[in-house]
Amino acid sequence: SSPANFLVTFLRLDERGGWICEHVEARRHSDLALRPCAFPIGWAQGPRYNFGFQGTPQRLLSARASAPTPLDTSGAAGDRSSSSSVPGRPPNARPTQGKELGSYFENKRSYAEDTSASDFTLGTGSSSARDSNYPQILKTPLSAGNAQRPGYKTWTPQMGYSVSAYSPSVIVAVVEGRGLARGEIGMASIDFKSPQIILSQFADNTTYAKVITKLKILSPLEIIMSNTACVVGNSTKLFTVITENFKNVNFTTIQRKYFNETKGLEYIEQLCITEFSTVLMEVQSKYYCLAAVAALLKYVEFIQNSVYAPKSLKICFQGSEQTAMIDSSTAQNLELLINNQDCRNNHTLFGVLNYTKTPGGSRRLRSNILEPLVDIETIHMRLDCVQELLQDEELFFGLQSVISRFLDTEQLLSVLVQIPKQDTVNAAESKITNLIYLKHTLELVDPLKIALKNCNTPLLRAHYSSLEDKRFGIILEKIKTVVNDDARYMKGCLNMRTQKCYAVRSNINEFLDIARRTYTEIVDDIAGMIAQLAEKYSLPLRTSFSSARGFFIQMTTDCAALPSDKLPSEFIKISKVKNSYSFTSADLIKMNERCQESLREIYHMTYMIVCKLLSEIYEHIHCLYKLSDTVSMLDMLLSFAHACTLSDYVRPEFTDTLAIKQGWHPILEKISVEKPVANNTYITEGSNFLIITGPNMSGKSTYLKQIALCQIMAQIGSYVPAEYASFRITEQIFTRISTDDDIETNSSTFMKEMKEIAYILHNANDKSLILIDELGRGTDPEEGIGICYAVCEYLLSLKAFTLFTTHFLELCHLDVMYPNVETMHFEVQHVKNSSRNKEAILYTYRLSKGLTEEKNYGLKAAEVSSLPPSIILDAKEITTQITRQILQNQKSTPEMERQRAVYHLATKLVQTARNSQLDPDSLRTYLNNLKKKYEADFLRVEQVSGNTEE
Repeated sequence: SSPANFLVTFLRLDERGGWICEHVEARRHSDLALRPCAFPIGWAQGPRYNFGFQGTPQRLLSARASAPTPLDTSGAAGDRSSSSSVPGRPPNARPTQGKELGSYFENKRSYAEDTSASDFTLGTGSSSARDSNYPQILKTPLSAGNAQRPGYKTWTPQMGYSVSAYSPSVIVAVVEGRGLARGEIGMASIDFKSPQIILSQFADNTTYAKVITKLKILSPLEIIMSNTACVVGNSTKLFTVITENFKNVNFTTIQRKYFNETKGLEYIEQLCITEFSTVLMEVQSKYYCLAAVAALLKYVEFIQNSVYAPKSLKICFQGSEQTAMIDSSTAQNLELLINNQDCRNNHTLFGVLNYTKTPGGSRRLRSNILEPLVDIETIHMRLDCVQELLQDEELFFGLQSVISRFLDTEQLLSVLVQIPKQDTVNAAESKITNLIYLKHTLELVDPLKIALKNCNTPLLRAHYSSLEDKRFGIILEKIKTVVNDDARYMKGCLNMRTQKCYAVRSNINEFLDIARRTYTEIVDDIAGMIAQLAEKYSLPLRTSFSSARGFFIQMTTDCAALPSDKLPSEFIKISKVKNSYSFTSADLIKMNERCQESLREIYHMTYMIVCKLLSEIYEHIHCLYKLSDTVSMLDMLLSFAHACTLSDYVRPEFTDTLAIKQGWHPILEKISVEKPVANNTYITEGSNFLIITGPNMSGKSTYLKQIALCQIMAQIGSYVPAEYASFRITEQIFTRISTDDDIETNSSTFMKEMKEIAYILHNANDKSLILIDELGRGTDPEEGIGICYAVCEYLLSLKAFTLFTTHFLELCHLDVMYPNVETMHFEVQHVKNSSRNKEAILYTYRLSKGLTEEKNYGLKAAEVSSLPPSIILDAKEITTQITRQILQNQKSTPEMERQRAVYHLATKLVQTARNSQLDPDSLRTYLNNLKKKYEADFLRVEQVSGNTEE
């Protein structure tokens, strides 16, 4: 070779594990990026980002040679085939439709080999050297198989990359669900300056505002995405939005298979430090953030040539901003989306509120339930809308009528912007269908504007303003110049087939008009032939159609009407369901083939016209993102209003107090024949810890779930099931309710309890709502009481609102030492059973102040069961002896009672100063009453103290 070149020897493993030696001639080291299958002997790639640590070349070489890695999977030719440059065409040019589009994808392997090495180089470059249209896209050996946008700056691997203390040092991996999970975002980020990984998973709409917000907060140095997200001509909306907002950030693509949730969970188990290992409970079912962290860590290992030591990283989960965090176990315990008894029924909070008419509205409701708002202004705007919809029936029914006619706008938009790789009949048919759907959708904009015209609330007015975008009219006018006015969305495959055939106006393409006339004649011939057969055999034959069979013959008749109980031999492929026959004939099969051939011609010519039309309206199509957002939001608000009309819900207020008057469980109301028993709730900063006791089955767990469900309903902008309701905005909702073993993690009931309570203690803050149901049941009573006592004392140091149900009556004495503890109990009544001459328990499901007076209610429940009487008698005697030995009632001193009275007066005064909206006279009266109550409490304490001294 010439003196300017040098020869490099590569070693790589073949599929059978044997070594293959390759010699490659190169001009510079950056050319080696064209050979991702192995590293050259005697040369190891240094870390791309140098933040004070360096990978060891020896470790790198041994690791690459010992096992298959991302670098060993794709092969050199496979990686070369992923270039997107076309000779004679600018890198950012859109391939044209038709044959050129097909050849573009078919021949990309041949021209990929001629691309420059800069399209494949690792690393980063100056933003000033980049093309203004696209950010730098980095092609790594981890990525293969799809054409992607090329980068514009060459960077040599061994140069290293150092940053100052204030420059970006975060790498973020982003992945989006596909199909029905589209809009579900998983993110994982790692900061090279600190050993911490932050995971996120949340639902977002087509504007991806949450994604952009999170990325702007992280200020990343590099963003990693799947190679399937940024294929030229077929990039996802998420990729487009991110690249538009982060033009000075490097983008790297890797193969989709490395976004593996199973591998991600393994990484977290291996790398997370023990103190934060409870993050596993939160993310074990969040597949997309797990997939993102798997790709992130694999990529970091590749670029840094090093791995993290086991148990060395702080890994935490953060929900999206401006939303409350609800972990997966809490969502399951509260039955927000899935019923725990039967996953197929809709006895869930989602089922209670879901009266949406569109898929987009249903998705938005689902995501809001999982991530309630924390911004009071936004919540009030939604509540104002619901109130106006309830007060204005014309507005409610008018909007509902229009919204119910919308299709899945988000899905429509997604498929419209995709360019198929091959011009198949299915692709053509799909594009024509989508154009008809687009016309149908745009024709609903004016009726929606008319329905919203007289609305008053700011949110509805804002959505009305978004519909005044002129681009809706521009797109519709362009469509109407090509598409028939009568072409519209219709139910039924034959109806839609007819609509697609005659979608394009006549006289636009002469050959298309001829093909349609031919198709019409064939269909008429089929109908005529079946009519002749019916007359020939005197049978009630009718023409039917299905997408799978095409045209076929159907007949409904009794067997007695058939000669010899058999159909004529001319009919074939006979199937029978009850007294309905379906069949065809040889002539009909041939006519169906002619019909299909004619259809293919029609679809092909229509497709060419549609593609030309779409290319003209692409620049205006972004207005549909606003439309889809408007439709889904209106649909959800209508659903809230609809739910209110079916029950006596009330508009919630937002203060620093959780106060519910006569509230009930919304899901239980849907299940029960009678309305559930309503209860009051009152929690303030001064009394923020409720200890609730009561017999088994008295309603403790149901009450806890009821509080959480009402809180979620209020924070998503819905009315709540109560006579009056006031809530404090909560940033996190934690529950510890389930008592089942977890066979997957080999956890007993008690171990699962400890894991869940550890997660709460690590993550709770002053703005949390914590619901704990009978902690400590999985171990012996002494240990259980000790653990509960310690947990309660820790939570009492927070200002979180906590409801703690228990059978350990010893915990009720906490109110003696802690004035912010309130004890409550569920009442029961004792009724004599005359037939069995025994006393039975009647559950009232009513919550009252104070400690329960029921003793040994476990024994009373056992008596109702079929346990032998001798067992019950022995149990009572043993319980009496144990109670005498270990149960000592603690009595409060007069000084404690005085301090308690002063504490409650102070908290009432602080609450009044913050939230009072009383006029001066009413406020004066209220303060006088507070003073009299305080004096009465103080006098009672003095009297008790005097009696005690005597």
